[in-house]
Amino acid sequence: MKRRQFLNKGAAGLASVGLLAHLPQSLSAMAGRKAVRMPIGFQSFVVKKEIAENLEGTLKRLQGYGYEQVEMCSPSGYVKYGFEPLAKYSGQELKRIIADSGLDCVSCHFTMEEMKNNLDDRIDFAQQMGLRHMVFSGGLSTDKADELKSRCETVNQIGEKIKKAGMVTGYHNHNSEFDMKIDGAPVYDMILKELDPDLVKMQFQTAAIRSGYKAADYFKKYPGRFISAHLQDYSPQDNTKEVVLGQGISDWREFFAAGKKAGLQLVFVEMESNPGTLKNSVTYLKNL
Repeated sequence: MKRRQFLNKGAAGLASVGLLAHLPQSLSAMAGRKAVRMPIGFQSFVVKKEIAENLEGTLKRLQGYGYEQVEMCSPSGYVKYGFEPLAKYSGQELKRIIADSGLDCVSCHFTMEEMKNNLDDRIDFAQQMGLRHMVFSGGLSTDKADELKSRCETVNQIGEKIKKAGMVTGYHNHNSEFDMKIDGAPVYDMILKELDPDLVKMQFQTAAIRSGYKAADYFKKYPGRFISAHLQDYSPQDNTKEVVLGQGISDWREFFAAGKKAGLQLVFVEMESNPGTLKNSVTYLKNL
């Protein structure tokens, strides 16, 4: 029997028992309901103590939970935060260790100071690591408009150089950019206005919901501006208490639906005050 005849007969048979009509609901629609269609990672800052003591073992443990990506922090820039034991590795060595654990690393946080004062070296490190994203871990929080414009111009200049090196610059917010206001609007709004979208993309930290601002609203308002996000969730009874994703105040289906328009490529779970949420949070995302 020819292949086309076989397929036609098979389809007719399914239809005769009423199964064909149900295939879209049982198969296609099921796949369409999958909310998270991007790699799920974790931010290394959450487990900085464990990483400092046992890098390989910690990475393998998190990979075993179901994580596919780790977002590192620049060891030389984060020495005072406990990353000093990693500073002995070159970018190539660190890349190999991460790969051997079964994880990928395409994004890394860098401090404003090292990006301003040691950019060529940091670009070299990033290229050795095989990074796609070099992310500023803050540095734009000020409620003085002129100062903010000056800082954003510096970030734009750095972003231009990083772009020429074949990577994308990102900026990571904290709650301060929402709590501080300029002319009655969050500083974050002015940051989005002053940063060149062709040179600097955004990494949205969802902790902003504690200050009354949702990622989904910004995703819809500024399409194409966001490359990644840090995910946090908080207890409905106490919004200072971090809980497993899906057990808190955030609407994650809304987040990921809006994230498509935003340009979201990667997400990193980051519950700094409650690392115990890491395991069940990735399970939740994979089943969302």
